[in-house]
Amino acid sequence: MHTIPLVATTRGYPDSGYTTENVHMGSVAVVDVNGRLLWSAGDASYLTFTRSSLKPFQALPFILDGGADRFSLSRDEVALLCASHSGEEKHVQVVRAILGKIGLDEQHLECGCQVPLYYDMVNLPPPADRRWSALHHNCSGKHSGFLAWCRLHGAPTARYVDPRHPLQLTIRARLAEAAGLPAQALACGIDGCSAPNYALPLSLLAHLYARLAQGERDARLGAAFGPLFDAMTARPDLVSGEERSDLHLMTAGRGDWVCKIGADAVQAIGVRSAGLGIAIKIADGGSRALHTATYRVLDQLGLLDEHARAVLERYRQPPIKNARGTVAGDIRPLFELTRARFS
Repeated sequence: MHTIPLVATTRGYPDSGYTTENVHMGSVAVVDVNGRLLWSAGDASYLTFTRSSLKPFQALPFILDGGADRFSLSRDEVALLCASHSGEEKHVQVVRAILGKIGLDEQHLECGCQVPLYYDMVNLPPPADRRWSALHHNCSGKHSGFLAWCRLHGAPTARYVDPRHPLQLTIRARLAEAAGLPAQALACGIDGCSAPNYALPLSLLAHLYARLAQGERDARLGAAFGPLFDAMTARPDLVSGEERSDLHLMTAGRGDWVCKIGADAVQAIGVRSAGLGIAIKIADGGSRALHTATYRVLDQLGLLDEHARAVLERYRQPPIKNARGTVAGDIRPLFELTRARFS
């Protein structure tokens, strides 16, 4: 594992300059739709847990088996299957609608409960008098899709997060097939929402997103990638939420980029027009470093037009401010992508 310095945070005064305080190591892989490595920084084969960047591929079995049609899921509801949502009212209502269509309710969700991410993102304290349910968990859309697969196939809805459950065995098999790996080769761990999660080399994660971005044009999985790409790019506000990075990225891409962040600083992007897949991992899990690294990658690949630069400027080299709002430093990229050599 050979990570390199990707991003630094600094501290100082604007009139006398800044000194590096922290350095965030990481790796980047950029591949084409055939999986050929085009550009990299650090270790393109860095093995990392995909976390929530896996969500579109966890929805694959349900979509491929005709589940969306069977339960008449709308495009917005398909988007929620892939979401790390902020628990805004619109998110909760869509998840509730999915559960209603499959004859279940929030009591069947096994993702746990959390305060909605919305409040952190907009710098507001959560209301002291509110009670939260599993519907507000950022993974409740994915879990409603899990339950929908169980209903579709007559599988038990209890303990559906167990890695030995038929649902999870099917997800593992479909992911392995898509990634071109033996199922037993996938390193497995427990995600924050209690579902199994898998580690992949960055280049493989990037390849999956290059294919996802091609949607229905993917030769093997287009029947599922088409609806997933269309839903995610049409409703990035449902996939993420107000002031969230995936919303900003897909807004900047104007329907051409499909993007999904994962916990502990994983970012995956598929670019339809360029036929590219991008995967980025910050080794220490620092998300503020991830956003600046992501901007740097997109910039170096020549993917940022005037519109995209304006939307994503907040990530280019953001200031660090203290409690009084005084600028104390910044977050800055340190790396250049290296073009792969072909034999």
